[in-house]
Amino acid sequence: MTTETKDDDARLERLNANLVRVDELSRRLAAALSHRKQVDMSLHGPSQEVYLKAAAAYVAEMMQDPSKIIEQQVGYWGKTLKHYVQAQHALTQGELKAPADPGPKDKRFGNPLWDSHPFFNYLKQQYLMNADAISGAVAGIETLDPTDKKRIEYFSRQLVDMFSPTNFLGTNPDALERAVATDGESLVRGLENLVRDIESNHGDVLVTLADRNAFHVGENIATAPGSVVFRNHMLELIQYTPTTEKVHQTPLLIFPPWINKFYILDLKPANSLIRWIVDQGFTLFVVSWVNPDASYANIGMDDYIRDGYLAAINEVKQITGEKQINAVGYCIAGTTLSLTLAHMQKTGDKSVKSATLFTTLTDFSDQGEVGVFLNNDFIDGIERQVAVDGVLDKFFMSKTFSFLRSNDLIYQPAIKSYMMGEAPPAFDLLFWNGDGTNLPARMAVEYLRGLCQNDEFAREGFPVFGERVKLSDVKVPMCAIACETDHIAAWKSSFNGVRQMGSKDKTFIVSESGHIAGIVNPPSKGKYGHYTNDGPMTSAEEWMQAATFTPGSWWPRWGEWLAGRSGKMIPARVPGDSTNPVLAAAPGTYVAAVPSA
Repeated sequence: MTTETKDDDARLERLNANLVRVDELSRRLAAALSHRKQVDMSLHGPSQEVYLKAAAAYVAEMMQDPSKIIEQQVGYWGKTLKHYVQAQHALTQGELKAPADPGPKDKRFGNPLWDSHPFFNYLKQQYLMNADAISGAVAGIETLDPTDKKRIEYFSRQLVDMFSPTNFLGTNPDALERAVATDGESLVRGLENLVRDIESNHGDVLVTLADRNAFHVGENIATAPGSVVFRNHMLELIQYTPTTEKVHQTPLLIFPPWINKFYILDLKPANSLIRWIVDQGFTLFVVSWVNPDASYANIGMDDYIRDGYLAAINEVKQITGEKQINAVGYCIAGTTLSLTLAHMQKTGDKSVKSATLFTTLTDFSDQGEVGVFLNNDFIDGIERQVAVDGVLDKFFMSKTFSFLRSNDLIYQPAIKSYMMGEAPPAFDLLFWNGDGTNLPARMAVEYLRGLCQNDEFAREGFPVFGERVKLSDVKVPMCAIACETDHIAAWKSSFNGVRQMGSKDKTFIVSESGHIAGIVNPPSKGKYGHYTNDGPMTSAEEWMQAATFTPGSWWPRWGEWLAGRSGKMIPARVPGDSTNPVLAAAPGTYVAAVPSA
């Protein structure tokens, strides 16, 4: 028997063994899918009315101006047919090669075979022509309401992205090459990854973006030294250990969003905003919110304000002996901090000296990209589902935000995991992204209806403890940081909210990059710059036109702003006291707790 024959036999044996594993995994897959929870259909996609409106508008415009539609179709047919003729001509030359490919580069098609192999190149070019034709047809519909058109454009793009040939094994050269090179082992590992994800998500598919075993909260992530000094049913209050002999007299309290966990601000020492703040000589407190289960169903926005914001503010004042504090709110926590400040203004409570908002929306008249999910078809479905579950499950939140960047957060990770059989990377940011939280049923509906849909805070007022408060009621000195490419809280929308606030002292900063990278932007990296403008806040466009760009992080600029409102330097404070003993070491217990089913 020759060496080549032995190698062939060994490969055949490996292939047969892999087929057996595939059979076993297929049974596990079927079992996992059978446990899929039945949820309101509205949570899976927009109502049919969205597409019916688009179809009706398209047909109406075709009847009124047939030349426009004919021009679109003829242009598409012409490009498609021309490419087919070119591909046929290339094959008749007796060489296995593709015709010229003048199209723009697309990172999804990075394998050289997409350009050189006639089969893969034909698939790619035809797909891109179809994608261009669909986007052009949708963009050309002129009679749709702007909100409906925005939704049609978004969901059409989702369908186009989903049908990319890279998303299917038989038309993905990278996956096929890997399968052949590994005798099918990559497909077995991919199926194992798929089964694992479906089992982890109770019958639904949500791609694991990071190695779940690579990080352990409190061990190699979220490790800034500190202590839990207060706990109630809503939060744990963490006081961080000082690193300077003296600190500013006025303490700082950060409210992170409860849509995610607070340690985005403390991933690792090199990019920890928490460590940086402490190193600048501030007494820092950070809230770690509870991850609610069904027993929190009736917890609403008032509960977050009373037992979250006001409770934490009072505890910080008591622990430090100060009459005033400075506060920070990030994303939804910034929105709620603004509501709290408006309420405090009405009641004469001057406990907050200044406030800072990170990527915060308070005026929802322009909801940005996420607005496609804020129509009644989705919100009605959410309201029905949370009435059953008691919470808005983190699965739906994670899935929704992933679809805002579907190629980066769904399809590309799925290709690597399920087709290529690769293990998820050990990436701290993606690990945090997958460590989500639930939202209480009542709070979720109040936020989505009252703030997002009805824009009550910027219009007639949002009710806090029965009394409506408005943006104009926010009057403390304000610094707001928005992010230039934020797909969740668009910077122009953030600007519009701050512009309407009653504060006489306003500082607005636009950081380069997005919702996370624009905030977690340490000076040591020298990565993203920021825009500032000391002039009046007239309109977002005018503000940006006259803005000054500064390379590097906004952190030092904000640190100076904060220091100017934080009083004299005093001896550093040690976490806890006789009335607030240390309950646990940071990052606390709430951050690791898993809600009961």
